[in-house]
Amino acid sequence: LRVATRHVKIKTQISVLNMLKRLDKIRFRGPKRDEFLDPAESPNASDSECNDDVPVKHRSSIKETEEQRDPAGSGTMSAAPIQDYKMSDADRLNEVKGHLEIALLEKHFLQEELRKLREETNVETLKQELEKEKSKRVDLEQKMNEILRSSSRLWKWLYERFGVYIEDFRFQPEENTVETEEPLSAKRLTENMRRLKRGAKPVTNFMRNLSALSSCHSVYTSAIAFIIYMNAAWHGWVIPMFLFLAILRLSLNYLIAKGWRIQWSIVPEVSEPVEPPKEDLTVSEKFQLVLDVAQKAQNLFGKMADVLEKIKNLFMWVQPEITQKLYVGLWVAFITSCLLPYKLLGFMIGVYAGIKFFIIDFIFKSCPKLRDKYDTPYIVWTNLPTDPQLKERNNATLSRRVSETVCICPLIDESGRAYNTKRGPFHEVFNLSENERPLPVCENGWRCCLINRDRKMPTDYIRNGVLYVTENYLCFESSSSRATSSKKNKVIKLQDITDIQKYKVLSVLPGSGMGISITAPSTLKPLVFGAMIHRDEAFDAIQTQYMKILNSTAATTVTNPET
Repeated sequence: LRVATRHVKIKTQISVLNMLKRLDKIRFRGPKRDEFLDPAESPNASDSECNDDVPVKHRSSIKETEEQRDPAGSGTMSAAPIQDYKMSDADRLNEVKGHLEIALLEKHFLQEELRKLREETNVETLKQELEKEKSKRVDLEQKMNEILRSSSRLWKWLYERFGVYIEDFRFQPEENTVETEEPLSAKRLTENMRRLKRGAKPVTNFMRNLSALSSCHSVYTSAIAFIIYMNAAWHGWVIPMFLFLAILRLSLNYLIAKGWRIQWSIVPEVSEPVEPPKEDLTVSEKFQLVLDVAQKAQNLFGKMADVLEKIKNLFMWVQPEITQKLYVGLWVAFITSCLLPYKLLGFMIGVYAGIKFFIIDFIFKSCPKLRDKYDTPYIVWTNLPTDPQLKERNNATLSRRVSETVCICPLIDESGRAYNTKRGPFHEVFNLSENERPLPVCENGWRCCLINRDRKMPTDYIRNGVLYVTENYLCFESSSSRATSSKKNKVIKLQDITDIQKYKVLSVLPGSGMGISITAPSTLKPLVFGAMIHRDEAFDAIQTQYMKILNSTAATTVTNPET
């Protein structure tokens, strides 16, 4: 029985020890004990809990019991059951009471902290505001959905109406496309030239009608046009008049397109016969066709280049005396436009243009000498040089300076012939006077071959050399001549020539040929200068100089009939 009672006491003591350990865990879970409030300050403390002696005793007793219970640490549990067994029941109850008070204080402290946190953070207010924000967000979402639906309809309508135009303003990177060039074709080249001619026909007809109106081709038409124009210029209706004429022209073109036959032209149009294109062409015909088209293109491009080069040289002070007139005229026009009112200025320009077009130009066209002396625009335009003319002029100036220098100290070449330039020994090579010099167009001569049909030897029949033209002679210098004056060189007096023609040496070859035929009394058969690359240029130069000599001879014969 004693053993059983002792066993029960030991179990009771063990359970009490376990409870004390749990209370220790609860006690030390929060902050330190010194920071806790006293039981008297707690609003939930009872009268028995407010005793001043109990907490102090218990705090000290608790420390002492902890030190006595576990002096070596939490790991040694052998001495604790013995000490707890020796403690009385009252002491144990007091210790449990102290632990309970500490737990109550901790609970009170935690409740106060929770209340303070709630007051500081205002959880309820935040919850209410959050709910309000949620409701606002829902309302905004609904409104946005409605606006998007309406805007989507609006954008859809705008895109359907103006989407095509908006797409045009979208920036896209520029694509570098390389155009494929068509191969050279005689048929295509001819067709393009005909298209160009047909396209330029309205412009040429308009310019021809203006020229006819200015030159009084039809006196009544020119007089009526002059009266109408001057009346419009006097009342300031020049611009409305030109606009009305443009509308009238378009109206007539509309009627013509509808099938009406309307002829409104001062100069009657000349219909040129249109040759039907041939399907099958021989090689010679194709080559000749290409040559003709190339010649037309060359002349057209040459005229365009002359106009552009003259304009460029006018503004670049190539001819200072001509550009100076333009410079002064621009200053006068600028000062006049600043001082005079535009209405008066327009009236003056309109009146001057009418008088210039209908009266002054008619007088100048009828009297070329007056035009050469007093027509300032014509003089300026004709005296403006092109780039080839400038080059020839510079070469002539340079050659003249070199010839003057070389005349002082001539240079002798290996053959012993005095060749300063091609002009220097010219009179010695052909046994002519010193005044005979090659024309500027043939300073270096034209490479060619002389075909003399009077000779039968192959070496005398064909000779390679250079052809020159002077004021009175046609000179051929053979490349095989070594002496200063050789019999192989040929000199023909232009006055003795009876006929000059373009000549085709071999009829088998396509084209118009590359030769010039010269007929003179000194030869039985015409002399032929063939294989000339610049045949047309040489022919024009020889023909022009030949006609000058014939005209001067005819004038001399008229003035001196006895001779």
